[in-house]
Amino acid sequence: MSVTKRFFVTGTDTEVGKTIASSALLQAANLLGFHTAGYKPVASGSELTGDGLRNEDALALQRHSRVALRYDREPLYLRRADLPAHHQRRRRAADRRGGLSSGLRELEGLADWVLVEGAGGWFTPLSDSLTFADWAQAEQLPVILVVGVKLGCINHAMLTAQAVRRGTTAGGVDRQ
Repeated sequence: MSVTKRFFVTGTDTEVGKTIASSALLQAANLLGFHTAGYKPVASGSELTGDGLRNEDALALQRHSRVALRYDREPLYLRRADLPAHHQRRRRAADRRGGLSSGLRELEGLADWVLVEGAGGWFTPLSDSLTFADWAQAEQLPVILVVGVKLGCINHAMLTAQAVRRGTTAGGVDRQ
């Protein structure tokens, strides 16, 4: 059985456990002997520290990666916990896809198992004309969907899974 070396973790919403799931998957892949790298290319709610702007989720992925990663690989970390498509980020929309992809290419050269964690949900906008869904589909990343367990989650899961199926492969679904 062959293992796909790249995955995209998305969720039905924000704060549904993507980072917990991503960290657990990285740890499991580490135990299987893979050289892993976690990639959080966009994150909001970052904190200013003595080392600069840092995001808790990105740091967790970095901690659980087997290969040593530079923190500054991620192209867009924001202090405010708001949508990545906020007006000031729209000005750099033309560079967004290239920035995310170049970070992914760099990690593919360092690791044999790469996990990309999105921000928010599947259709989180990265610019006026680009969503995480667009980018993950263009990169042909198999998708792992994390569902927040709350009232309405079955509907949210089915809607998101249906949207994911319209252009990508499910990376963690047993269809039997």
